[in-house]
Amino acid sequence: MTLKILAVLALLIAAILIFAATKPPIFRIQRSIVIQSSPEKIFPLLNNLHNWPQWEPPDKDSSSTKRTFSGPESGTGAICDWSGPGSTGRGRMTITESVPPQQVTIQVDWQKPFATRNINQFTLEPDGASTRVTWSMQGPNLFIMKLMSVFTSMDRVMGEHFETGLASLKATAER
Repeated sequence: MTLKILAVLALLIAAILIFAATKPPIFRIQRSIVIQSSPEKIFPLLNNLHNWPQWEPPDKDSSSTKRTFSGPESGTGAICDWSGPGSTGRGRMTITESVPPQQVTIQVDWQKPFATRNINQFTLEPDGASTRVTWSMQGPNLFIMKLMSVFTSMDRVMGEHFETGLASLKATAER
């Protein structure tokens, strides 16, 4: 009886691992919001990493996050290194492309909780007196992320993070 239970358990674990391995090699998450402000007012909030604490979605452990900045104050080449406990992790954000007031592309190199590189892109599209801001992120779908996605929707989890950040960006830009 114990051997049958162990065999079924082993088959179940193997099936989950195999299913996880079939997930796509790249993930992409995207959310948008309309902000009652001009691209020229919103752009500096994205293009200057010193401004991110005004609007970025908070991690539950973010109160003790340490940030250091290097490179130019804003735009291409601006860098922010961060480290903090728990899900905050450790890594570096580097602005790799800055097209005022339309787009900011940021390379995010995580060191903790695991090493990976993601590309975040913010696009600003005028919409009358408003601006549609779209935040997208893509990167390698690491096996641990594939495994987690068997049990939870990564799009939902990260999408909520983006939605919170965009709502905060909206509140900041509309002040």
